[in-house]
Amino acid sequence: MAVSTSVSSAGGADRRGNGAIGRGLARVRELPQVVNRPLTSYYLIFGSSALLIMLGLVMVWSSSMVDSYTETGSALSLFRKQVVAAAIGLPLLVVASQLPTKVLRVIGYPAMIISVALLIITMFKGEEYGAGAMRWLEVGGVTIQASEPAKLAFALWGANVLARKEELKQLVDWRQLLMPLLPGCGVLVLLVLIGTDLGTSFVLLTIFLSLLWVVGAPTRLICGMIGLVAALGAIMIAVEPFRKGRLTSFLNPEADPTGTGFQLLHGLYALGSGGVFGRGIGGSFEKWGVLPHPESDFIFAIIGEELGLIGTLLVVGLFGVLGYAGLRVASRAKEPFARLAATSLTGWIVVQAMVNIGTVIGLMPITGIPLPLVSAGGSSLIPTMLALGVLLALAKNEPAARRALAARGPSRAQRALSWLGLDNAGTGRKTGSAAQAKNGSRPTQVQARRNRRR
Repeated sequence: MAVSTSVSSAGGADRRGNGAIGRGLARVRELPQVVNRPLTSYYLIFGSSALLIMLGLVMVWSSSMVDSYTETGSALSLFRKQVVAAAIGLPLLVVASQLPTKVLRVIGYPAMIISVALLIITMFKGEEYGAGAMRWLEVGGVTIQASEPAKLAFALWGANVLARKEELKQLVDWRQLLMPLLPGCGVLVLLVLIGTDLGTSFVLLTIFLSLLWVVGAPTRLICGMIGLVAALGAIMIAVEPFRKGRLTSFLNPEADPTGTGFQLLHGLYALGSGGVFGRGIGGSFEKWGVLPHPESDFIFAIIGEELGLIGTLLVVGLFGVLGYAGLRVASRAKEPFARLAATSLTGWIVVQAMVNIGTVIGLMPITGIPLPLVSAGGSSLIPTMLALGVLLALAKNEPAARRALAARGPSRAQRALSWLGLDNAGTGRKTGSAAQAKNGSRPTQVQARRNRRR
């Protein structure tokens, strides 16, 4: 009797195990269906962005506490500024995510004018920071980096310029592709280079090349533009002594371990000492006055030291998810502006992250650009959050996503914006009602549950 009981128990355990394996395999088989849902891009962008922002706040607090206490007497001074920047950026992100495409297309023009004006003012009134870089402008007691909002302005303006030409069937030769996109990019790059900010110039040129690629520019034209960018970079490196030092330190940092190679070597020390799981939050040694700029340019090194290989892979994975979702929006977009804007914004954020990470791990020369959403600095965080809001708006503009949202009805934010005339919430409600009338009945409970899951 005991033997039969044990055998039956073993059989029950086997069946439960097989059932768990079967359920797991069923979930794996359902994964493509989950990925292909209408609002997948929206949730991937929102989720990866939210995690990067929260991780950034934690790491800014941890990496800046020593320098903040030394400079101000409070270990939380820089962290408070970052929290304020995130608090400003969050409502801007929400508002941007609710704007229709026609409003986003118009925004690029005034944003471009304002960005050029701020860069010109910075050229005359800017403050030097670091190795002679004139990048900072004080406005009403607040210090801003004018080149950061210029990235968002150029991406929206350039996308609208090319989208309008494509809609009017004017993209017939290379001159139509480059005018006025190339002069606009040239003005911004020139003004940024006057402030000796080569890293931001590289990001602006990345946006320019991504727009040309998406609009279908000939390969010879794109290769020519890449060659022009490379020649410009070589000239800028040759004329500035500190850039020559960064290049030589990148090639051989051990040659000057206490000079030009100091920052790169200690960034690598931080990454190597973290191991797989890291020293824990707050456990970094390099942030104690050893590694320069641990809260901004080299925050990825502190992540590696405190969170280990797991933490660095998490950051890289989140940017990978964000890049996939942004390109997914671009590939599914029906309107030229949505396709161009989604690609340029995604290229800006992901390429900047790749450059920052590449400099920290020694694959690229030090450029001094922040890690998007993670590094300290409101001038970088707020425009990047605005860009993510635009990506969310474009993700909701996908045809299948519009149908799914129309079935739900307008959200609270859409109803609030409808009072300002910035959203067509009433249209969405009528569309949903018309669809129901066309079908002859209200949605079933199964359909309602599916809509909620989307």
